[in-house]
Amino acid sequence: MRWENLTDDSDHGRAADAALFGADAVTTRTFDAPEFRGITFHEVRARSVLNRVPGASRMPFEWTVNPYRGCTHACVYCFARRTHGYLDLDTGIGFDTQIVVKVNAPEVLRHQLGSRRWQGDHVAMGTNVDCYQRAEGRYRLMPGIISALTEHANPFSVLTKGTLILRDLDLLVRAAEVTDVGVSVSVGFLDTELWRTVEPGTPAPERRLEVVRAFTERGIGCGVLMAPVIPFLGDHPDRLRATVRAIAAAGATSVTPLVLHLRPGAREWFTAWLGRHHPHLVGRYERLYAEGAYAPRWYQRRITRQVHELAEEYGIGPTRAAVARRIRPAGPAPAAGAEPVQLSLM
Repeated sequence: MRWENLTDDSDHGRAADAALFGADAVTTRTFDAPEFRGITFHEVRARSVLNRVPGASRMPFEWTVNPYRGCTHACVYCFARRTHGYLDLDTGIGFDTQIVVKVNAPEVLRHQLGSRRWQGDHVAMGTNVDCYQRAEGRYRLMPGIISALTEHANPFSVLTKGTLILRDLDLLVRAAEVTDVGVSVSVGFLDTELWRTVEPGTPAPERRLEVVRAFTERGIGCGVLMAPVIPFLGDHPDRLRATVRAIAAAGATSVTPLVLHLRPGAREWFTAWLGRHHPHLVGRYERLYAEGAYAPRWYQRRITRQVHELAEEYGIGPTRAAVARRIRPAGPAPAAGAEPVQLSLM
């Protein structure tokens, strides 16, 4: 396993100046508990946890925090699978069962947020792997991370498929009193059979929608990333309607569709899954994704239009980003001509 290749750009895998830690900083553990059977955890002490997203990225934010690498959700389409290849781990079962845990993430983040160089930019979490995956129930890194962001009134957002976020609901409510907090839940479809095979380690879609209800009841708007919309399996108009209707009933403030994309690493794993479960679709996928990782624009636009029309029908309106509040002195003035931009997952 090549620990020296694990750099601070875990979202995109570009080389950094130095590794975050060496092999001598790694402790490998297994736990004798049913929920962790077959899972190996590699505990590391990170030197940095704030990751800058490359400017060429399609992501609508500049900074991320990812306390874990690898994910027990085991979603067969997860684009982050390729990052395991940088450690000489396979992007299939290795991604699902070999989990890197940055055990000192809260302390490192608190230190970095207190640096004079940090300008209080929006921090996105859950953008690479889920920070509320099963491991978080044992390592409990998110309460410290949320507390550090709250202490500095630093705007942030969380995207998750995990119901474990409800454990931290009170912390998130307190954070929202001093800064801009965005919460989004990922629910791409409701089909039970599809969920059990394509997202085997996640809570059921209906349980995720209960998270939306809980946040709505506490006064924190919660959006839904309707992702992925899986071609030929989850894109039938009736299925789209059923999903949007359930999202609206849960009280979501917004719904944003995202069609399945298949980057290297994920593409091979998903194609193998497709061949086992839906072999008749392999040829159709080869044609639909012949040009690369993304479905054709005409297909993406069609899905987006359908979902937006359904959202309007069921009364889900657009969201408006709030203005983050500060409780510490502002940093140096921006360069002439520069305008501050508030980035958000919402």
